[in-house]
Amino acid sequence: MGIPEGASKPEEQRLGPVLRRRDQVQPGTTDQRLLDTEGDSEWVHTDPWRVMRIQSEFVEGFGALAELPSAISVFGSARTKPDSPEYEAGVRLGRALVDAGFAVITGGGPGAMEAANKGAREAKGVSVGLGIELPFEQGLNPHVDIGVNFRYFFVRKTMFVKYAQGFVVLPGGLGTLDELFEALTLVQTRKVTRFPIVLFGTEYWKGLVDWLRDSVVAGGKASERDLLLFHVTDDVDEAADTNEYDFHFASSSADSRG
Repeated sequence: MGIPEGASKPEEQRLGPVLRRRDQVQPGTTDQRLLDTEGDSEWVHTDPWRVMRIQSEFVEGFGALAELPSAISVFGSARTKPDSPEYEAGVRLGRALVDAGFAVITGGGPGAMEAANKGAREAKGVSVGLGIELPFEQGLNPHVDIGVNFRYFFVRKTMFVKYAQGFVVLPGGLGTLDELFEALTLVQTRKVTRFPIVLFGTEYWKGLVDWLRDSVVAGGKASERDLLLFHVTDDVDEAADTNEYDFHFASSSADSRG
């Protein structure tokens, strides 16, 4: 069904909150398209339908994570080998965070993420994995106790920040750097009021820190106090120490106010 036979096409059409006029008027009604089982199925790939999917992902994420205890999000490379020192450091970090009273949130994948989840599970803490639909990764690692899979990166990123009290960033690649710089930007712009960020592995992060100081800050693209938004360490206990977090965050905030 569309426009009844013999009737002229209307000049104006209201579809819920949307107004269409002249050539933009569509045949039929919203109810008709919903109930017409033989209609075009392309609508499931349109932006309005994606909005509903996005909304559902937020609802599922909020519902699954709302009752988490205080948590730390741990990032790192999916390519970290299980027999590497970096993997073992991730396991020790997961344990230490649980011992410090935190749940552990990771991206749920293999490598460094799996290591932190494994440590958290071994310490009998809450081990969370927030996965993402990717063509080259295979589900959540077996050490995840609460897992949520997302289609959209930006929904997943919201969960990493909303339900964590800080980040610990293990050596990683582009995805890890993406999460790191987004977190730094949120703290710098005061979008989050308390969010300590620890970079674990001084040798790995040295080149990045040097570049930030010698190129970005020296070139006037960032402030010297922005270097206080993160702390670099090789010590697992220091990375998991909430007092250490409070100290570094308080220092950066005080300097930024000055």
